[in-house]
Amino acid sequence: MSEQAHKDVVLQIGDFHFGGGRTRIRTLLGSCISIVMWHPRMKIGGMCHYLLPRRGTTEVALVASEGNYAEGAMQLFLRELRRTRTRPEEYVVKLFGGGSMFKEARERGDAFADHTESTTAALNVAEQNVNAGRELLAVNGFTIAAEQVGGYGSRLLIFEVWSGDVWLRRGNALATNDVGAAA
Repeated sequence: MSEQAHKDVVLQIGDFHFGGGRTRIRTLLGSCISIVMWHPRMKIGGMCHYLLPRRGTTEVALVASEGNYAEGAMQLFLRELRRTRTRPEEYVVKLFGGGSMFKEARERGDAFADHTESTTAALNVAEQNVNAGRELLAVNGFTIAAEQVGGYGSRLLIFEVWSGDVWLRRGNALATNDVGAAA
């Protein structure tokens, strides 16, 4: 690669990448969370994209990638810290995502006219994801330097490992009547 060239890594749900060099990591978030960690001295770092705060007990959950869950994503980061012989306090840590994708539903407290406990839980997953990320970071000795979480809509996130810069672009939440029109 030339001096100016860089490697692009696109994270999908459940993906994780940690490395160095001229690497740019990007992802698109809704209610999911990305934790970005950067070691300023070593110019290494990584990003995760997790879907849920914790692994359930369903058959699907049991076979899903550990990166789909906050706890598993944290284990992937800790594995990289052991490998690179670095410590949590050496990293600049940022937390992103946890947006509600359906604004009117969140404001009303339900996704559909038939309000059930499961729809309430689905609407709160973004908030649960944020809380899980914060708790796991604190328990493992990380300090959050910056966060942009909650609210409505999507986030396009780009992390340049060589500089530690994180770029963020916000998208709009869908109106619940837009969802019905698309069906």
